[in-house]
Parts: sequence; C-alpha cells; structure tokens
Amino acid sequence: MDLREVFATNLRRLRHAKGLSQDDLAYEAEVSRSYLSQLEKGAFYASLKIVGKLAAVLEVEPAELVKLPPAKLERAKRR
Repeated sequence: MDLREVFATNLRRLRHAKGLSQDDLAYEAEVSRSYLSQLEKGAFYASLKIVGKLAAVLEVEPAELVKLPPAKLERAKRR
C-alpha cells in the first residue's frame, strides 16, 4: 500500500470518527476543502506542516495519519 493511500485512508477514518465534514476539517486546519478532498483520495502528498495541522484538529498524534492499518501491518510483517 502506497503511503499516500495509507494517509488518505487514515485521514478519512479519523475525520469520520470525529464527526467532521470535509468542510469543517478544512476550515479548522486552514486548508481548502478541495485540497483536503485530494488528500483523502490519495492524489496529493501532504507536507509535514499539513500533517501537523490536520493531526491537531483531529486530536491525534501525527504518526496516526501514516500508520498502517492493523490488517495491512500483519501482512507487511509476513513478507
């Protein structure tokens, strides 16, 4: 799984868990909604600055946004 895909999946999952719309998260993180949408699609790489802003709004450590999901982590370890 590409790092952009991991980030996109985690970003979407964490945003939904907080009950935030893309508009709300984008506003709070001071990024455009279209940029956030592209991040959630895995179309763009996020800078460390953006990762930090999004993590702060989502109230998670930045590392949570790039962690492999548990099932993917197990498969990666077996290889």
